[in-house]
Amino acid sequence: MGIAKKIQLALFFIVNIFIFSSCTGTNQDQQQTENNGQTTLIYGSGDYSAINPILYEHGEINSLLFLGLTRHGKNNNIAPGLAKEWSWDSSNNTYTFHLRDGLTFHDGMPLTSADVKFTFEAVMDESNGSENISNYEDIMSIEAPDGKTVKIKLKAPNSAILDYLTMGVMPKHILEGENIVEGRFNQNPIGAGPYKFVSWDMGQSITMEKFDNFCLGEANIEKVIFKIVDGYTARALQLKSGELDLAQIAPRDAEEFKLDTGFKVYSMDTADYRGVLYNFNHKFWRENPGLPAALSYAIDRGGIVESILVGHGEAAYSPLQKSAYNNPGIEKYEYSPEKAKLAIEALGWEMGPDGFYQKNGGQLAFTIYVTPTDQVRVEMALLCAANFRDAGVNATVETPTKIDWAGQTAYLIGWGSPFDPDDHTYKVFGTGKGSNLGGYSNKKVDALLNKARNSFDKAERMQLYQEFQAELAKDPAYTFIAYIGAAYVAKEGVEGVMPDTVLGHHGVGIFWNVWEWRK
Repeated sequence: MGIAKKIQLALFFIVNIFIFSSCTGTNQDQQQTENNGQTTLIYGSGDYSAINPILYEHGEINSLLFLGLTRHGKNNNIAPGLAKEWSWDSSNNTYTFHLRDGLTFHDGMPLTSADVKFTFEAVMDESNGSENISNYEDIMSIEAPDGKTVKIKLKAPNSAILDYLTMGVMPKHILEGENIVEGRFNQNPIGAGPYKFVSWDMGQSITMEKFDNFCLGEANIEKVIFKIVDGYTARALQLKSGELDLAQIAPRDAEEFKLDTGFKVYSMDTADYRGVLYNFNHKFWRENPGLPAALSYAIDRGGIVESILVGHGEAAYSPLQKSAYNNPGIEKYEYSPEKAKLAIEALGWEMGPDGFYQKNGGQLAFTIYVTPTDQVRVEMALLCAANFRDAGVNATVETPTKIDWAGQTAYLIGWGSPFDPDDHTYKVFGTGKGSNLGGYSNKKVDALLNKARNSFDKAERMQLYQEFQAELAKDPAYTFIAYIGAAYVAKEGVEGVMPDTVLGHHGVGIFWNVWEWRK
C-alpha cells in the first residue's frame, strides 16, 4: 500500500493543482438569473455529445427532458408516467397501456400511442445500434389501436419490462424518416418531460425551461442549466465560488462542505459498482482462462474504500450486491496476495527474476485503461495496478481519450442498477448483448439470466439469480472492486432532493422528482 498510496497522493495533488489553475470561471449564469428574475438551478454536469434515450441509457438530463410510459418513484418502484394505468393478459403475454388525456410534446404537438410504437420499434431496429436493444428483446409486437391505447405483446413473460418502459417516448413527427443516429435531433431534443430544451453551448452548458404542460405537474423552478464541468474537484471549486447550485463531487471533497452552513451534503447510497473488466476479445485472456479469478484475490478492496472513497462505499463482490436478490454466500475473493500467487502458479506461471510471473517466454503483464476525466476511477486503477504488481503481475495504467474496446486488455468499468435484477445483468453479462463490452461468454450464465427474466415467480427468480452470481464468481467477467456512495452538494435553499433514494450508475437518479424541487 505504501507505493500505491504515494501514487494516489501524487495524482490527487496534480489533478487539484491543474484544475485550480484552469477553473477560474465567472458567475455569468447567476448574474443572468438575477437580471431576468427567473428561478434558476445551475447543475455541475458531465459533457454530452448527443441526447437521445433511443440510443443511450446514461445521462442525468434524460430525467428532465423525457418521460416514459412508466417511471420510477422514490423507492425505485414502478409508477404511472405517460400511461395512467395498464393491465397484463397472461393468456397472450400482452400489456395494455392507457395514456393520460391531453399529452403533448414540448413543441405543442400531441403525444399519442403512435409515438410510443415508433419509439420502441426504433430502439429494436438493429441499424440504430442502440445500447439498450437487449432490454426489449422479448417484445414481439407493438400495436396502437387508437390514439390513447398501446398493446405490447411479448414472446414470453418479462419481469423487467415495466422498468424498461420508463425510457422516454420520442416524437414520431420529428424523427420518422430521419437519421436517428446522426440527426440534428440529438443536439436539439424534444420530449415530454418536466423541462424543455432551450439552447446548447457545446462544451459549456445546456439550458432548459419548465414545460407548462407536463402531465405530472408544472415545475416550481423555472430554469435548469446543466453547466459542463468535467472532474469532481472542478465542481467542488465551482460550488465554493458560487457558480453552481448542485453537483456530484468526490466523497473526499464533500467532507469539506459538511461544516459550511451555506451548503447541504447528501451522502446517498447507490447500486453503482466499479470493477476491472477483462477484455475477452483480446487473445491474452482467451489463452489464459482462469486468470481473472486468480487476479481477483490481489485487490485490496478495503484499502480502496478507505483511501479513495474515504468510507463512502463498500467492497464489492457481485453485480447484485445492493439488490434484494444478493447472494452473500458466493466466493468474495477476499484480499490475499498469497492466494493470488498460488492461483497464478496453479495455472502454470513461474516467478521470473524481475519479480513478475512468466510462462512460455512471456511475462504476465497487461494494461488497465481508464477514462482520464474520472478522478476516482483513475485513482482506483492506479491502486489496482499496484496491488497486481505486489502479486507478481506487471500491470500498468493508461488514460486514453478514446477507448479501443476491441484491442485493449482491461478497463476500469462501472455499472449497477437499483431496479429489477435483470437491469445491468442481462445486457452486461449475456453473450453478445449490447453492453457486454468485454466479450464475456458463459452458457450457464446466459441460461440463468434468460430464465430469470422470463419468470414472474419471485422465489424462482431469487434462486436463479443466486445461481447466476455463484457462476459469475466461478468464472469472473470482472474483478469487482467497490460500490461507490454518491456525494451530492447543494447550495442552501435547494429543496426537494430525496436523500433516501438509492441511485444508479454514475449516481443517476437524483432528479427523479425534479419538478417538485424549490429554490
